[in-house]
Amino acid sequence: MTQWYLSFDGKQAGPMDLSQAIGQVRQNPNGFAWRDGFAEWQPIASIAELNPASGVSVPAPPPAAFPRAGADEIDFKIFGAEMQFVEVELDPGESAVAEAGAMMYKDSAIDMQSVFGDASTPSGGGGGFMDKLMGAGKRLLTGESLFITVFTHTGQGKGHVAFGAPYPGNIIPVPLTSVNGCLICQKDSFLCAAKGVSIGIFLQKKILTGLFGGEGFIMQKLEGDGMVFVHAGGTVVERQLKSGEVLDVDTGCIVALEKTVNFDIRQAGNIKTALFGGEGLFFATLHGPGKIWLQSLPFSRLAGRMLQAAPQRGGSRGEGSLLGSLGGLIDGDNRF
Repeated sequence: MTQWYLSFDGKQAGPMDLSQAIGQVRQNPNGFAWRDGFAEWQPIASIAELNPASGVSVPAPPPAAFPRAGADEIDFKIFGAEMQFVEVELDPGESAVAEAGAMMYKDSAIDMQSVFGDASTPSGGGGGFMDKLMGAGKRLLTGESLFITVFTHTGQGKGHVAFGAPYPGNIIPVPLTSVNGCLICQKDSFLCAAKGVSIGIFLQKKILTGLFGGEGFIMQKLEGDGMVFVHAGGTVVERQLKSGEVLDVDTGCIVALEKTVNFDIRQAGNIKTALFGGEGLFFATLHGPGKIWLQSLPFSRLAGRMLQAAPQRGGSRGEGSLLGSLGGLIDGDNRF
């Protein structure tokens, strides 16, 4: 069944079937409509299907005159301290998108559907198969799944869906309108967003930055006018860099930055410092102006410490005991 979406004065309605759409159009014909197969939003008066009485369609203006669909407006609450989750509140017809496996709970009226691509258009895939393929290809390059999950409120009143953080840290809510419609972030930091946000890729322009910048050539680029949520490990630091201001940062501690911030690398001191300073061979240098978000505990650092402490890697389970492994035998911890 074909699903229709209508827009009146910037407010969207849908999905709805053809009869419901015609009923809405009879009440207010001065708007725009979209359905699967349309490349752009079109004036209602130009669509014969929505005007069965007239049987005549009006020539449509050029595509540039059509408004593009904006992201859904969602409300939210963030709960917890060390292990946070975000609860998103949806009105009927509103949707949120999230990475696979991020959901914590949802109301029964919230419909969950996996779609091909980034779900940035009303039908979750653009004007055709190639648009869907391009959106999925961008996600594949950033190491994510080809599919993304869309949560749509199909009932009445308010609906809620919650998304949990993947490891200890903080969830950062960022309205894209506050960063000029574009946020650059780590490949694995995106958690969820309002439907309508485009999830693409950002390629590093300099080869050395791509090779040694901690995130490789490819980072995620979130574009649109909706709310996005990214996750950072440990404590989050938010800073506004002034024009010309430069900050040296450990490459793994960068979470997100505005597009106006220039991301480069430089060598971490002399050879001795680079080899024995424990900070790696390179620093990331962030040049203002623009806002940046940093994390105190990158997941790679957390995972590395856990691997070092694992008994299979020679780590000790009796760290606080003078007896060491023998103490494990005495207190019953005799697993090998």
